[in-house]
Amino acid sequence: MADVLKPLIEQRADPHIYRHSDGYYYFTASVPQYDRIELRRADSIAGLADALTVDVWHKPDTGPYSELVWAPELHFNQGAWYVYFAAAPSREIKHKLFQHRMYAIRNTNANPLEGEWEFMGQIDTGIDTFCLDATTFEHDGVLYYLWAQKDVAIEGNSNLYIAPMATPWQLAGPPVMLSKPEFDWEIRGFWVNEGPSVLKRNGKIFISYSASATDENYAMGLLWADASADLLDPFSWSKSPEPVFATCYEHGIYGPGHNSFTTAEDGDGVLLVYHARTYTEIVGDPLWNPDRHTFVKPLRWDAQGMPVFGRSSTL
Repeated sequence: MADVLKPLIEQRADPHIYRHSDGYYYFTASVPQYDRIELRRADSIAGLADALTVDVWHKPDTGPYSELVWAPELHFNQGAWYVYFAAAPSREIKHKLFQHRMYAIRNTNANPLEGEWEFMGQIDTGIDTFCLDATTFEHDGVLYYLWAQKDVAIEGNSNLYIAPMATPWQLAGPPVMLSKPEFDWEIRGFWVNEGPSVLKRNGKIFISYSASATDENYAMGLLWADASADLLDPFSWSKSPEPVFATCYEHGIYGPGHNSFTTAEDGDGVLLVYHARTYTEIVGDPLWNPDRHTFVKPLRWDAQGMPVFGRSSTL
């Protein structure tokens, strides 16, 4: 398995690895061209590096989701495979933001690298603004949707929201804001909370997320709630005032973020999946730099049952 200093997969940002009940690991991520959704699978983490890549969906030439396909995530919800992703009608920036909305596609085949993918349309949150980075999780029989979205009344690019789902592509209730950019390390370059990922362990629900600009300032934060709490109550959640994972100049890992969690091959351990760069000299907008690579490392735990992400520098 790749260690923290060596990428598992090069030039794949926003990585998402899911271990299914069939024993396979499934991988998807943003490709540098932002023009398609690709999947690969293997029976080990290391095997994903050289696994066959299948393009399962391409953006159309025109229309509301014809540009900048970002941050796909593959989930198995209620008997079918879903990929949640964000896309925009163009590369035009309006009101200092791109114009992304969130969408879903579905496949009922046992192997999502085969079969037909059906476009399920836009996931409407009831707020018509820039949004992205959707993930889903189930808890106590409820399927939840968790994502990042702009509120025109709040400073910054995006906040984190949660809502219950009526179906795997429709919400059942209004968005509830869980976090917004507020600490110094969340507002470097841009005011951002995005890329949420969920981990259930030790009687708690953990939400990791990413903040600040996508250069070396990019860093990860953490929210948590008791598993028995009302997850739709913002007061159920605690927020770390400090980043839990950030640039490490000593190891040459810059801007770690947009992570996911997956199960280790022993069936019990947790692996942290994230992207980072290995240099800081970026020419132009970091968005167009392709060298955000996928890394995988074991997640550790402290005596209080809190996750320990590992080495990071002080921001």
